Amino acid sequence: LVEAGKYDEAIAAFEALNGYKDSADRLARTWEAKNDASYAEAEALVEAGKYDEAITAFEALNGYKDSAKRIDAAREAQIEAENAPVYAKAEALLAEGKTYEAALTFYQSKDYSDAWERCFELWGKLTQRETLSAGDYYTVGLKADGTVVSMGSNSFGRRDVSDWRDIVAVSAGDYHTVGLKADGTVVATELTDKNFGQCDVSDWQDIVAISAGVAHTVGLKADGTVVAVGRSRECNVGSWTDIVAVSAGNGYTLGLKADGTVVAVGDNSSGQCDVSDWRDIVAISAGRFHAVGLKADGTVVAVGWNAYGQSNVSGWRDIVAISAGTSHTVGLKANGTVVAVGDNAFGRCNVSSWRDIVAVSVRSSHTVGLKADGTVVAVGDNYCGQCDVSDLRNIKLPD
Repeated sequence: LVEAGKYDEAIAAFEALNGYKDSADRLARTWEAKNDASYAEAEALVEAGKYDEAITAFEALNGYKDSAKRIDAAREAQIEAENAPVYAKAEALLAEGKTYEAALTFYQSKDYSDAWERCFELWGKLTQRETLSAGDYYTVGLKADGTVVSMGSNSFGRRDVSDWRDIVAVSAGDYHTVGLKADGTVVATELTDKNFGQCDVSDWQDIVAISAGVAHTVGLKADGTVVAVGRSRECNVGSWTDIVAVSAGNGYTLGLKADGTVVAVGDNSSGQCDVSDWRDIVAISAGRFHAVGLKADGTVVAVGWNAYGQSNVSGWRDIVAISAGTSHTVGLKANGTVVAVGDNAFGRCNVSSWRDIVAVSVRSSHTVGLKADGTVVAVGDNYCGQCDVSDLRNIKLPD
């Protein structure tokens, strides 16, 4: 039976001899022969690329020889076989200049090699990540070392960010602040009041961009889908796909699609969600009651409340970034200067003298600008110290 490779039958036969002659020794040798044969079969399964079957076979050996190590090796070979072609495809797409498609493809093999890092880096070029963000009566800045600083009102605990680390983007809302980490997870301040669940982001994974609104938080995932927490009307984003940027307003959410169109959900009482006819958009900003879109040709469109002229942006040219507040809108020009329209209370639109600006952010009462040297300028209401930015240094420049 042993010679015929019928090991189970041979083992049963030797066991039945109850130690007769050298049957105990032959029994042990038969077990070894069986395990050797099973080991060889498992190896053959690996060679044939049948990794699941090979892993099962090695597991059945219960630690015989180096079978435990061979299980790990088979799993690594399986990962390599499944992901290496996907990774190579992503690199090919990137070489063709198809950045969005490459980012999505790297994400398909996110646990392989440095695929997640490559994916996350590409999304940094595709989407909107703030490193300087104006909230409601406070300002948040991301430093180049991944820590976060803030100034202004700390009502609701929205400035409790001093212990944050490894942050790559920040977003300041009305009552809360959120931060994006390089591993795709998200942190948020703990609300002491005005809690609508907008800080319940601890279980988010694979996030590449964030936006904090008044009572909700939106996250863009690496596969182009969107998640949101907070008040329900503005969080109905579960069906969105092919999104490359998100912006959270007051009771509504904007999503920029890869084809340059825009989707919106939530409160449309002022027409702020009437964006279905927008085309060739490359950036979006959801103000409190009006929405602004930047077009690929450097012009700007706007819809919604316009009582203070905050939507009068049709004459703007050479714009590369936008930010919408409550009653004013700011645009960054390609030459590093800034334009603004709307209510100029507290001088929040007094930005004509600014130079070397690389990013702008506004909220209801003030405007902040990030300079190319990592310093910050600000104008507007400074009642809570939200414009006390003169000491800010080494703020991370946007990708």
